[in-house]
Amino acid sequence: MKKIYKYKMNKSMTYSLFSFMIISLLSVYSASNLISNNTLVIKQAIWFIIGIFVIYLITRIKNKAIYKHYKLLYIIGNITLILLLLFAKPINNSKAWFNVFGIGTIQPSEFMKIILIITNAMVIYKNKDKKDYIIVLKVFIITLIPAILTFLQPDTGVVIIYFVISFVMLFTSGINRRWFTISILVLLLLLSIFLSLYFYNSDLFIKIFGTNFFYRIDRLLDWKDGTGMQLTNALTGIGSAGLFGFGFNNTPIYFPEPQTDFIFSVFAINYGFIGTVILLLIIIYFDISILKIGISSRSLVEKYVISGIFGMLLYQQIQNIGMNIGLLPITGITLPFISYGGSSLLSYMIIIGLVLNISNTKKKIT
Repeated sequence: MKKIYKYKMNKSMTYSLFSFMIISLLSVYSASNLISNNTLVIKQAIWFIIGIFVIYLITRIKNKAIYKHYKLLYIIGNITLILLLLFAKPINNSKAWFNVFGIGTIQPSEFMKIILIITNAMVIYKNKDKKDYIIVLKVFIITLIPAILTFLQPDTGVVIIYFVISFVMLFTSGINRRWFTISILVLLLLLSIFLSLYFYNSDLFIKIFGTNFFYRIDRLLDWKDGTGMQLTNALTGIGSAGLFGFGFNNTPIYFPEPQTDFIFSVFAINYGFIGTVILLLIIIYFDISILKIGISSRSLVEKYVISGIFGMLLYQQIQNIGMNIGLLPITGITLPFISYGGSSLLSYMIIIGLVLNISNTKKKIT
């Protein structure tokens, strides 16, 4: 008798996504009132609806069909980054978005993160029998091209994510650990030289990197002194929220970018320590679910893809929450699935679709 296969949804992913959607809409609504823009929550809801449709499409297309075109995806992704630099109008002094007929914006670097994960996975898999240095060199070049283009926008936060993705994927690929030791030592050396110039010879630093980059680093390092109205006000609000917070849509203190970079602060202020713990538990549950899917997968390519997704999400979660509570520098990195943003939300929905395909178990019906 012919075998029939039934698609099974992963319940843990479904529950997590539904929880994120509720938390995001509540938080974006509160944040939108803080900045007097009541349309944001409607737009976010629309993006979630579109995102669910995207998940459906990904699960219909299947991952193999996507992986097969990884080279084309990589070329298209880099072309869009080049077009940004050539034709995009600056928004907040950054050429990071395309304006779509005046109704919204698209940020290609968000989708480039997924393309990079898929491309790295295929390159590592196809070169798994070659020497380690060949894999490292190819992945480095693949990562460097979009990193340079994104850095020129400028968007330092996404550049860091690119390298985090590649580092995690290489680490889980089974190559000799000495390459990571060498990489870390070289990175520390370059960072030492870079920071020495910044702190002790600013004139030479500006001559080499330019004034604009000097001020970007200056803003990035503001966190070390706990300075800046954004961080100060966010910490004041979180610290005064208590166990249960000030309640829904009650954020008594203003700080910039509450709907994106500082959405975690909005949620913590509204729902206090208890609400924050619940949010963190949902995030941990979601991350562990992805990790389990990767461990149980029999495909090396899928394992590499999961490692890239897991590394990217974990880094963004730690970075965003860390910068909201003053433990890490403010880099403009959003909180996945929670922060407002069409491009970022759609990119995460694509990730959900890929993960659901990997986790899908085929049930034979006779």
